[in-house]
Parts: sequence; C-alpha cells; structure tokens
Amino acid sequence: MAKPGYERVKRMTTFMRFNHWVVAVCMVAAVITGLYIGHPYYQSFIADPTVNKYVMAWNRWIHFMVAIIFDVSSIVIAYLYFFSRFEKPYKKLLPTPKNIKEFFEVLINLLTFNRRKNFDSTHGDSFNAVFFFIFHMLLLWMLLTGLQLYVHGLESGLSSIGSWWPAMLHLATDWTVPASSWLVGGAMPSLMDVRIVHHLSMWLILVWVVFHIYYQVWRTIFWREGDIAIVFGGDKFVKADKEA
Repeated sequence: MAKPGYERVKRMTTFMRFNHWVVAVCMVAAVITGLYIGHPYYQSFIADPTVNKYVMAWNRWIHFMVAIIFDVSSIVIAYLYFFSRFEKPYKKLLPTPKNIKEFFEVLINLLTFNRRKNFDSTHGDSFNAVFFFIFHMLLLWMLLTGLQLYVHGLESGLSSIGSWWPAMLHLATDWTVPASSWLVGGAMPSLMDVRIVHHLSMWLILVWVVFHIYYQVWRTIFWREGDIAIVFGGDKFVKADKEA
C-alpha cells in the first residue's frame, strides 16, 4: 500500500524480475569460473577420488552452461525491446529531442548530487535505456569472444553434434580475432588477443554492475521513490501530484 501523497507504479513484471536475478546469479558463476579458467586459483585435495578431480572440466562446463543461459536471456530481452506489451525500451534509445534532454537531465542530476528532477521518473528514462543497452552490447561481445575461444578447442572441425556447429561458430566469430588485436594494439592477430579482450570485458561489466547498484541506491535515497525495491516487488512509488 502506498503512503499518503504517493501512488504505486508497476515497473517490472514477474518475468522481468525473474530474468534479472537469473542473469545476476549467472554473472557471479561466470566470473568465478572464468577467473579460474584463465588462472586456476584453487585445487582439489590429493586424497580426493580421481572422479572428483576434474576441477577445470567442471569449471569450464559451468562457465559454458551459464553462458548459454546468458544467450537465451539476451535473445528474450532483444525481443522484448521491440515487442513487449509492458514497455518498449527501444523508444527511449531513439535520439529524439525529448530523449536527449531527458538523458542529460538524469546525468546532471546524478553528477551534481541534487534532487532536481526535470523529467518523468515514473517509467524507464533514456539514461537507463542507454546504460542497459551498453550492458547488453558488452554481453554480446563476451558471447562472441567466448565462442571464439571455445571453437578454438574444436580444431578437428568436428563436434559431438556434427561439423556444422564448429563451422557456424567460425563463421560467426572468427572476425573477433582481428578486432581484438586492433583493440589491444597487437602486432599480429592471435587468439591471445581474444583472451585478453574477453578478460578485460569482464572487468568492464563488473564496473557496470557496481555503478548500476550504486545508481539504484542513489535514486532511492535522493528521490525517495523506492527504486531499489523494484527488482524485489516490481513496484515503485511516485508523488501523486507529480507532473507527467
């Protein structure tokens, strides 16, 4: 129930909240296992049975499984960007005068730590839309570079489901090798450039997550509309007399 002077506004559906937490859990698993794959930092006990010693194999399997969940989530999110019946985020990405003004109003509000709010905070704003678009682009880049690293292990051109799978992955991701080399300034494109970029992208995503959490806490404290509760209950509260 909303307190006097405020009205409850639906901001996330049940599916959106479920997807949010699935992505959050998968991200934690991907970071932990990815760091291990890049540089093993623990080992099993020598006395453990042999069957329990496939530490790297289990880490790679978990990493690959959560990556698949990421992929499915990203596809669903991409679909909802345009066809959601709740809200269509792509509309906030369009460079219209209203969206551009709203973007900078939110940015100024954030950077100057003031409570001025010359925009409608009832629904998603263009700053958040751009912010999450960057996140999804980083996830897409992680997917492509990760699949390039994965397909490199299928040097025979075969897989348990046929030769079409490695061929498709090569077709879709081989371009990430020269692209990664260009990003890191490598003299000769190599798979190591992809590994470096994949690893650095993980840190960019972690920076994004830290800022995302900070920003939601900041909004909750400064605007007092319960933004932090959106991912738990789906609702926020806005002043009933606020302008649309």
